[in-house]
Amino acid sequence: MTSRLGVLKTVLWASVGVLAAITVVRFTRGLGAVTNLSDAAPWGLWIGFDVMAGVALAAGGFVLAATVYVFGLERYRPFVRPAILTAWLGYIAVAVGLLYDLGLPWNIWHPMIYWQHHSVLFEVAACVMLYLTVLTLEFAPVVLEHPFFQRPLFRMAVKVLKKGTILLVILGIVLSTLHQSSLGSLFLIAPFRLHPLWYSPIIYVLFFVSAVGLGLMMVTLESLLSAYFLGHRLNREALAGLGLAASVVLWVYVALRVGDLAARGVLPGAIDGSWQSNWFVVELAWSAVIPAALLLSRRVRSSVAGLAACAAMAVSGLVLHRLDVSIVAFARPEGAGYFPTWAEFGVSIGIVSCCVLVFLFFVERFKVYEEEGGAAATPERAPVDPATAWSLAPPSFAPYRYSLVAVSAAVLALAFLPVRGASPRTTPVAAALAVDGRAIERDGVEPRNLVLAHMEIPIVDAVVGAEVPASLARLLAIDGNRDGTLVLFDHDAHAEREGGDPACAICHHLDLPYDRASSCSECHRDMYEPTRLFSHASHVTALDGNDGCTQCHADDAEIKTLETSTACVECHETPEAPGAAASGEPPLVPSPNDRWLPASGYMDAMHGLCLGCHQRRTLEEPARWGDALDRCDACHDADFGADLRALTPKRNSGGRTSVGRTDDHVR
Repeated sequence: MTSRLGVLKTVLWASVGVLAAITVVRFTRGLGAVTNLSDAAPWGLWIGFDVMAGVALAAGGFVLAATVYVFGLERYRPFVRPAILTAWLGYIAVAVGLLYDLGLPWNIWHPMIYWQHHSVLFEVAACVMLYLTVLTLEFAPVVLEHPFFQRPLFRMAVKVLKKGTILLVILGIVLSTLHQSSLGSLFLIAPFRLHPLWYSPIIYVLFFVSAVGLGLMMVTLESLLSAYFLGHRLNREALAGLGLAASVVLWVYVALRVGDLAARGVLPGAIDGSWQSNWFVVELAWSAVIPAALLLSRRVRSSVAGLAACAAMAVSGLVLHRLDVSIVAFARPEGAGYFPTWAEFGVSIGIVSCCVLVFLFFVERFKVYEEEGGAAATPERAPVDPATAWSLAPPSFAPYRYSLVAVSAAVLALAFLPVRGASPRTTPVAAALAVDGRAIERDGVEPRNLVLAHMEIPIVDAVVGAEVPASLARLLAIDGNRDGTLVLFDHDAHAEREGGDPACAICHHLDLPYDRASSCSECHRDMYEPTRLFSHASHVTALDGNDGCTQCHADDAEIKTLETSTACVECHETPEAPGAAASGEPPLVPSPNDRWLPASGYMDAMHGLCLGCHQRRTLEEPARWGDALDRCDACHDADFGADLRALTPKRNSGGRTSVGRTDDHVR
C-alpha cells in the first residue's frame, strides 16, 4: 500500500466514524436534532447532493456501457467496469441518503407496493430501483470471477450474465434516460418557486444532457484519481477521447440552456447585475463553458493536469447546478431560509467516504480495471486463502489504525451533537384575516374559485357574452404563518349550506370559557407543533395554591399526572359548541373526552378538518363534486396562484400586516 493511499484511507475512515455518530443521533432523536430542515424547507443537502447530484454523478455507467456495447468503440472498454462499479455505488448512496432524509425511513419500500401513477417521484423511484438491479447484474461477473466463486454453479451464472450483457445495457440506457430526465421534470410543477434563470420548460432535457457530460467527466476524474492513488497505468489517448466527447456534450448543454433563456425572453435577466444573475454566470462558466472550451485543445486533452482541472470543474460545477435548482434558486417563505448544519455535511461526506472505501476494496481484490488487450489488471499481492475474512485484510497495522481513527472521530463528533434531541421550533399562528372577495365559476363545476376583490379578473356572463359586475363576499384569508400562501375561505357560505348557526358544532368542536364557536387559532396556536390547552399554574392560583392539590389529585398514592388527575368535566361544563345535537350533522372532530389533550398543530388541524369533510361530501354527492372537491386545488387554488403570490402580506415597521403587491417573482 502506498503512503498516499494510506493517508486517503485514514481520512475516509475518520469520515465514516463521524457518520456513525451522526447516524445514531439522527435515528434516535429525529431530523430536527441534526438538520436545519423544516416544514418550509423540507428538502436540503441530502436531496440536493445525495440524490439529485448523486444520480447524475453515477451517469458514467450507462454512458460508457452505451459507448462500448452499442456504438462499438472498443478502445473505451477498460473504463466500463470502473464506470459500472462507480454507478452501482452511486445509486446505493442515493438509496442510503434517502433513508437519512425520509421522516419514516422504514417506509422506503412503499413505492414498490403503493403505485402512484401520476407522480414524477414515483417514476424516479421505480427507475432507480430497477436500474440498481440492472447495475447489480452488470457488475456481478466481476465478483463471480474471484477464485472464491470458482464452482460450476457460479461459472454458469457468469456465462448467463455475459450472454445477457446487451439486454442489460439497453435496459440500463432506457431506465437512466427516464429517471435522469424525470428529476428535472419534478421542477416543472413548481414554476413560481424556481428562479427563471434555472427554471425551464425543457429542464428535463437539460438534466439529461448535463448528466451525460457529467458522466463522461466523472469517469475521467475517477480514472485519474485511481491512477494517482493505486498506481494504475493511464490510457491517455482514450481519456483524451472522453474529454473531446464531453466538450461536445457540454457545448450542447450551454446552447440549450442559453437558447431556452433567449426564447423565453429571460436572457437579459442573466446580466442585470443581481446576485442571481452573477451566480448564474459563474455556475454556467465553471460547469460547462470553461471546461468545454479548454477540452477543445488537443494539448489540454493530452495533459494529465489539464484533464484533471477540466474534469474537476465540470463535476463540481454540475453538482453545483443540482444544488442551485433544489436549494439556492428555490424560493421559500420569508424568514424560512436554509443552510445545512455541519451534521448534514457530515452525513453526505460520510456516505461518499463509504462508497470510496468499497470502491477501493473491489479494485484491490477483484479484476475491475482492464488493460488495453482486455486482460484484467489487479494489484499484485501474495496468494491468500479466500475462505477467511481476515485474509482479505492487508497484513499490517492498518486495520487497527483505521479502527482507532474511526472510533476517535465518532467520539469527537458525539461531543458536538445534541444527543438529547433538539427543541421544537415554534411558529406562532396568526388569526385569519377578513377580506372582500369574489367567487368565480370553475368551468361550470363546483367548487368555485375564490379570489380577492381587487384582483383584476373579469366576470363574463355566459349568455350575453359581456362582463357583469360581481357581488362581493366576506372571506377569510387563512395564512397562519404569514408566508403569503393564502387560502381563501367563504365562512358564511359554508355556514348557510350546513344549516346556519346550529351547524357551528360541525367544525367548532371546542369552546373556550365564556366564548362561542372559538376560532381554530385560539387552541391550535402553533403552526406545526401541538399546543397544551391545560395551564397548571392558573389552576394552582385559582385553587389557593398547594392547598387545592387534592381537588385534582385526590389519591396521594398515585403520581400526580394528567392521566391520574380529576376529569376536567368534573369542574367544567362540556366544551362542546352549542347546537351540536340540533344541527343533525355529527361533528367532524369528536368532542374531547374527560381530559383535554394538547391541540394538534394548526396545519394538521386545518387539513384534517377540511379534507375530512370534502372527502365525505365527494362520496355522498359524486355527481355534484366529481373529483374536484377533495383535491388540493379545491382550497389551494392553482389557477390563480400567481396572482395570490403577488398579493403577499408584508410586515411594516410597526409590526402590523398589510397586503401589498410585490415584484419579486418567487413570492
